Amino acid sequence: MRAVIQRVSEASCTVEQQVVGAIGQGFLVLLGIEDSDDENDIRWLAQKIANLRVFGDENALMNRSLHDVGGNILLISQFTLFAQTKKGNRPSFIRAAKPAHAAPLYKAMIAELSNQLGKEIAVGIFGADMQVSLVNDGPVTIVMDTKDKDNH
Repeated sequence: MRAVIQRVSEASCTVEQQVVGAIGQGFLVLLGIEDSDDENDIRWLAQKIANLRVFGDENALMNRSLHDVGGNILLISQFTLFAQTKKGNRPSFIRAAKPAHAAPLYKAMIAELSNQLGKEIAVGIFGADMQVSLVNDGPVTIVMDTKDKDNH
């Protein structure tokens, strides 16, 4: 499971010209799921995201988490995070999980992040053609991959 976490001052997701999810301060999280991912990956990644300290404190140091600043999350499923680009110019998405496996894990991630934050999170629509807007604050962008969890 791979996540691109962007610290934002605002972010929104639009599907068919309707805003389906929007937040102010917090994280826009783009989530890619592969076939080997399971509930253990969800628990580990959700805990890391919810407690990631990248918001400024009184000394402008990145010491505060979403909990500390009352931030929110906009979670967007994005299978293209597992694009393979070694051969040719057209990416291969063979590593990305098929919807039958990915959709339940995406729903489980929504539930786990909501549980970690103690409130509902904003979401996109799984499998939809989405337009995502954001104001990246900093900019701060962090990539996490659950396959690297043993190395951190």
